[in-house]
Amino acid sequence: MVDCLFCQIVQRKIPATVVFENEHVLAFRDMHPQAPVHVLVIPKPHVSSVSEMTPEKMGLWEKIYQAAQQIAKQEQIDGSGFRLVVNNGPNAGQAVAHLHLHVLGGRRLTWPPG
Repeated sequence: MVDCLFCQIVQRKIPATVVFENEHVLAFRDMHPQAPVHVLVIPKPHVSSVSEMTPEKMGLWEKIYQAAQQIAKQEQIDGSGFRLVVNNGPNAGQAVAHLHLHVLGGRRLTWPPG
């Protein structure tokens, strides 16, 4: 999608600090981190939101979660704990209309969020 911020990051038209990449997903540091470690994991093909996930696209979830596990190890937060967050739609706080998983850690996180 031409005007999608995250698609432009995948295409390297907009710079980002990439921490993980394979043929299915791209992960990069959040520009406005909410924790010492705050990485966004996105599917490379454009998927607007969780609501847009079809049975054919469900395999992307596995790739996204595998990347999150790898990132947690890489960032050394797998032992202390980390949070995975997916917001769906504006009322949930989804600011970019491209499916993304937040990997947050590096400090004690509180509950409930927001």
